[in-house]
Amino acid sequence: MRNLSAIVAACAFFGVEPASAQFGRGGNDWVTSGADAHRSSWVRTDPKISKAGLEKGGFEFLWKIKINSNAPSTMMLMDRYIGYRGFRSMGYVGGSSDQVVAFDTDLGRIEWQKRIATSTMVGNSPNCPGGMTSNLARTSSTAFPVSGGIQGGGGGRGGPAKSGVGEPNEGAVTLPVVLPNQPQQAGPPRPRPAGGGPPRRMPNYVYAISSDGLFHSMYVSNGEEPKPAVPFLPAKTNASGLIVIDEFAYVSTSEGCGGASDGVWTLDIASGKVANWQPTSGGVVGAMGPAFGPDGTVYAATQKGDLVALKPKTLVVKSKYASGQELTSSPLIFQHKNKTMIAVSSQDGSLHILDAASLTTAVSKTPVKAAGSISSWQDASGTRWFLTTTTSGISAWKLDGNGSLVSGWTSREMISPLTPTILNGVIFAVAGGNRTTPAVLYALDSATGKELWSSGNTITSYVKGIGISGSGSQLYVSSYDGNVYAFGYPLEH
Repeated sequence: MRNLSAIVAACAFFGVEPASAQFGRGGNDWVTSGADAHRSSWVRTDPKISKAGLEKGGFEFLWKIKINSNAPSTMMLMDRYIGYRGFRSMGYVGGSSDQVVAFDTDLGRIEWQKRIATSTMVGNSPNCPGGMTSNLARTSSTAFPVSGGIQGGGGGRGGPAKSGVGEPNEGAVTLPVVLPNQPQQAGPPRPRPAGGGPPRRMPNYVYAISSDGLFHSMYVSNGEEPKPAVPFLPAKTNASGLIVIDEFAYVSTSEGCGGASDGVWTLDIASGKVANWQPTSGGVVGAMGPAFGPDGTVYAATQKGDLVALKPKTLVVKSKYASGQELTSSPLIFQHKNKTMIAVSSQDGSLHILDAASLTTAVSKTPVKAAGSISSWQDASGTRWFLTTTTSGISAWKLDGNGSLVSGWTSREMISPLTPTILNGVIFAVAGGNRTTPAVLYALDSATGKELWSSGNTITSYVKGIGISGSGSQLYVSSYDGNVYAFGYPLEH
């Protein structure tokens, strides 16, 4: 068992996850903008968070940590990191000063932090703010989860991190590691998740693009970079929606910042080769960047009004949908009756629903009504829901049996609402506020929009950007003044 102890120690140093830890959670970790490659903002399961749990009480403010940077990015999460101290929950944020900070989210403390550029690239306008503008990311899969809907628990740790212990000097005995020359148990082969590669033991990284345009791969455990950063974008670009799939990184750029063309960019991390797609006119829209179908197809929305399907890795155009007006959100990919579907909003406030197999016409479209960013989930009955942000709140829509959009409910008034998150059937929404009004986090009943819980005056600044992230019975909000807040159910330690 000494060999097993050595493997655990190596996992801790290099940030390696055993295969079952990487792929056994149903995609519940928040690894990119919008949680997943589909930009759904939906975490399907949670051991504690539910409507009944919120009504019962116990959900509360947990901790606040200030970092040395304004406007931290939405936190990326790793709910089951395996180190020499057992299972731990980790979170990662980036700051405008090119700072990357890792948190132990259970203990509410900074684990490590580093500056990834020698000097901060300052922009010249609000549209080109300079600094590190895109989110951090971990490796994503493009596959749809095997099952949808609300599950009663699972998908997270309901208590403190624990591990089994063997005889003295034998080390832990619960880690699912196969030693060299050790026969594996008989059984069906492990499935290969589409778009995510085969399950395998591999170094685990958190990825970032610094303000000088370099792409960084850092060990999740300590922030060290095993290889030099790779040139990706021009310096001072306004980048959004960083995501890594099959060892390729993708991101969108906008506003012509840093002299970069507006469009979608991809980087072959191994070779350093960069490819770029540019719209025929205007730029790419959507704070979450491009979205990805289960086959790896890249979908981007443009100011011209086109929803464009691009081949993965090469970004060659496959097909497109012409809406006739400017689109205003990142696409959102979802599964409906074994079909891959797409939702996107337009300037007149409409929500467009399309079949990925035929992008020529919309399957359904809402009446003209304010619609900004989009999130989506499927409830326990199989009904597909959408949430759209308006100028003063959140509107809910659902697909009926004929695939048409039907109005559901409208939330209470909110100042500058951000993209909502759905966690095990509970909606968490942030009223972003402004320079004179602090942000507020709300928990809402997904069926009615009724308020179940509020953070009150806990958050002392406003929130910009995409919004919140969550998993493992906790939610995280990053405010403009550099504070990162955690809310949820406290864990026993």
